[in-house]
This record gives sequence, structure tokens and C-alpha cells, in this order.
Amino acid sequence: MKQATLLFAHLLCFTARAISLPGAGNPFEVVHLQAPDGSARANFIALGATATNFWVKDKTGKFRDILLGYDDHTLYQSDKDGHPYFGPIVGRYANRIRNGTFTIPISKNASGPNKFHVPQNEGNNTLHGGVDGYDRRTWTVAAKSAHSVTFTLIDQDGTQGFPGTVITAVTYTLENKSTWKISMNAVATKQTPIMLSGHHYWNLEAYQETQDLVGHYAQFDASKFVATDGKLIPTGQLTDVSGTPMDFRKAKSIGGSINATASGAFCGTGCVGFDNCWVFDHNDSKKPVFSIWSVNSGVKLDLITNQPALQIYSCNGIFNSSLPIPRKKDQGGPNTNYENHSCVVIESESIIDAINNPEFGVDQIYGPTRPYNWEATYVFSTVH
Repeated sequence: MKQATLLFAHLLCFTARAISLPGAGNPFEVVHLQAPDGSARANFIALGATATNFWVKDKTGKFRDILLGYDDHTLYQSDKDGHPYFGPIVGRYANRIRNGTFTIPISKNASGPNKFHVPQNEGNNTLHGGVDGYDRRTWTVAAKSAHSVTFTLIDQDGTQGFPGTVITAVTYTLENKSTWKISMNAVATKQTPIMLSGHHYWNLEAYQETQDLVGHYAQFDASKFVATDGKLIPTGQLTDVSGTPMDFRKAKSIGGSINATASGAFCGTGCVGFDNCWVFDHNDSKKPVFSIWSVNSGVKLDLITNQPALQIYSCNGIFNSSLPIPRKKDQGGPNTNYENHSCVVIESESIIDAINNPEFGVDQIYGPTRPYNWEATYVFSTVH
């Protein structure tokens, strides 16, 4: 209880301090950070606490912006070129909620007087917090320096049907040796589900050598993934990766594995590619649990996190012929578009829709005596 009270006071203090900062409340104010040794640079905006650019050096020593997004920052808000969730914090509950309903305490069929209903924005289901998720909110710049920025958000009790007021702080810090540390903390006034994640689209080549993921390799120790139905809603079961395209326990090409997913429709009915949640076999929160690299640019990313699972999306549906998304200028745009299977989203998080699947044995209900904490460190390096 004491820990939660102190965290609540700390987050309130952050939010109060932000009022006096120049530009607080401007959704498109650009916050530029640089690692102390100059090895990495990044830009952020308050809308969605969104990362809009991330520059690291390739194997030749040249900087590349390897994060997808919009050059015109107003597009993050307008939906003029779609709503792909480029680079924000997603919440109050990331990923999907079956039928937009849940109970507290959690149950399999979400029925009874303690049932809550939140907006359905993907068919019958809720995606990334609903129609007004955290990516849609203008966060407050509560603190910033040359190397770090903290954004805060107050999500009022009852907003979109979620119980309890939730105060969240997200701190982005660039450290030496091309290291990006993200820390998210939240407290709630009532019991409520909280699952946050960063929704970042990566192309480690910045589209310079190729336009696909064949040169992108990944390796992570996960023998199980979350089984889902055709709409990507978890069934409550975990499936063994052995003998399937889902097995990345040994390094292999992401792009080279995409066609093999077609027969299993792992990313949903009629879908080819990955849009799945893997559960780590071992994670001590101290060593990398996931690695991805490009054999072309040489850029490598190692992920350290305190989260038990990882969602990977291989940009299966990012291209819409009636609403194509132009690439950023640094990535060959705007006369070229982001194509399917040309990028990868990496979401460090808890097991998806565990609030409707008690058999997972994961408690995602937080409240006055139980604060929420999410940590991830992205360490960039090069391979030759």
C-alpha cells in the first residue's frame, strides 16, 4: 500500500510540474533526444507519447531513421492516411479485448453484475484501448532534458467504460551505446485492467537495400504462442511452436518465413504473415530475450524487458490501395508507400486478453494497492 501511495504522489507531482513547462499541451511539439555519446537520436511528440523518428548507425557508421511514421505529424491525429498506430503508447489495454467486455474479478464468459463494456473498434472486439485509446490522447510533457523525457496522462474514471482513474507516466531515455530505455508506471483509484505497450514499426534497413523482410532475422526463446481464432481473439490455449513457422528458437529470416504461414492462417482468417503473441520460456528481466537484425544494414536490436510475452506483427495489412501510406522522406518517400510485409512491429507486453482467459493464470487487474510497471530496454548494435 505504501509503495502505491508513493507512486501515486510521484505521478501527480510529475503532472503538476508539467503545467509550467513551455509547450505543455501541444500535441505536436517535437521533443528531440540524443544519447550522451551521440550514438542514437530520437524525436517524440505528446500526441500518444509517440516516437516519430529513431536514428542509429548502420555497419558503415551512417545514421538511418529505422522507425516508420509520418513526416506530417498532423497525420498521427487525422486518420487522413489511416490509423496504423505508428509509434505510440497503446492502452489502457493493449491488443484485443474479446467482445469489448471483461469482468472483475476476471471470468471466462464475462457475465454478471461486475461486467464492464468498452467500445468495440474492430468488429465485435476492442483494439488498443478502444476508439479513444492512449494513442489518441495528448500527453503532458512533465519533465525533459537533452537525453530523457517523461510524458504523463490522466485517464478519468469511466472513460470508455473502464473503471477507475489511471495516472500513467512514460519515460523515454537515450543512453550511451545506442540504448533506448522505456519505463512505464501507472496507478489506479479502483481495480481495473491495465496492459500497456509501445507500438513501434521497424525497418532496420530504412528501406535502403530492400523493400521486404527477407534480410531481417530474428531469434527468441519461446516454445509456445497464444492460440487465436480467425479474428485473432485468444482461445485460452497455448500452442507449441515445434514444426511450425512460429518457431524462432533458432535464428531465421522473418520475410523468408512469411509464405509458410499461409496454410495455418496464424495471423487470422485469410491472412499471410505474423500477428501473434509468443510467451517467453525464460525471462529474468536482465538479459536480452529477443533479437532482430538486418544482414544488409547490419543494424541489430536486442530487447530486455520485464514483460512475459511479445507480440510481433509483420505489417500484413499496412498497404491499402485506396489509402496508401507514403513513406517518410528519410525512407524513400513520399512518392513510395509502406508495403505489406515490409516492416515489423515489436510489442513487449503481458499475455494478450488474459482478462478474458483466467486459464493463462496472469493477473492484469491493478488498483490502489497494486501499481503497474513496464520496463524495456532496446540495445542497438551492428553485425557484419
